[in-house]
Amino acid sequence: MKKILLLACLAAIPYFGNAQKLPLDKEQLLKDIKVLSADSMQGRLSGTEGNLMAQEYILKRFKEAGLKSFNGSYKQHFRLESKRVTVDQATNLIGYIPGKSGNAIVVSAHYDHVGVRNGEIYNGTDDNASGVGAMLAAASYFKKNPPKHTIIFAAFDGEELGLQGANAFLDNPPVALEQIMLNVNMDMLSINSKGELYASGTHHYPQLKPIVEQVAARPKAKILIGHDKPEQGHNDWTGQSDHYQFHKRQIPFLYFGVEDHPHYHKPTDDFVNINPEFYTEAAALVIDFIKAADVSLGKNQ
Repeated sequence: MKKILLLACLAAIPYFGNAQKLPLDKEQLLKDIKVLSADSMQGRLSGTEGNLMAQEYILKRFKEAGLKSFNGSYKQHFRLESKRVTVDQATNLIGYIPGKSGNAIVVSAHYDHVGVRNGEIYNGTDDNASGVGAMLAAASYFKKNPPKHTIIFAAFDGEELGLQGANAFLDNPPVALEQIMLNVNMDMLSINSKGELYASGTHHYPQLKPIVEQVAARPKAKILIGHDKPEQGHNDWTGQSDHYQFHKRQIPFLYFGVEDHPHYHKPTDDFVNINPEFYTEAAALVIDFIKAADVSLGKNQ
């Protein structure tokens, strides 16, 4: 009997391990967020040298992840105008992994931040090097695990200056808008002391709620649904990041992010202040959701 019990316990161990297995390379994830939010990037404000440095790093990672480009280039240029800066050649970075259907899911994160103010660098580790790092992790995962639908990975410029990169992308999309089934947008994933990652958007697109509910919590991170109802005022995140441009065009979105924290849009939004374990598992939860959405949205394809 003791031998039987021992064998049963041993058989259960790999199952538990597989259930908690990360769909990403934690070391690479943390390297990406650290590099993108280094002082040398000078806060990644659109049109600056630091922003160009961030572009070059993301392009290198696109190539390492094996993403394909549209029309021979990962770059989509557009003119950006704001009260703070005018940029003749702002740049979105776009790559994709082909699927078997004629439809696409857009996975997005903005890579720009607010730059240098009063001599202080705003490194924007959480906002939004964290989203870009998670997007790159997702790209690596789906290159190794081909999706049913084409997945487009979009690193947007100009989010901090009015969601302009996402608008430019949708004004000149690489595929027809009617082919885009869903936008999964990530903006701030790495700082939360309670292990809470919000999924916002199911109020507008209730068909996404059952897909979110398929995603199991991880030891250091869990998904909460909310921050998407008009009566919530500022706590309604519908218009607060690039997913809003998709919503305006009636394209379903799900936005992943944390609630505001003391480092939001402050010079203290540095790598030293992130929660590495939470961030790693938050990024894993996003990948888990994309996997589930790819299957669920493709049932009738």
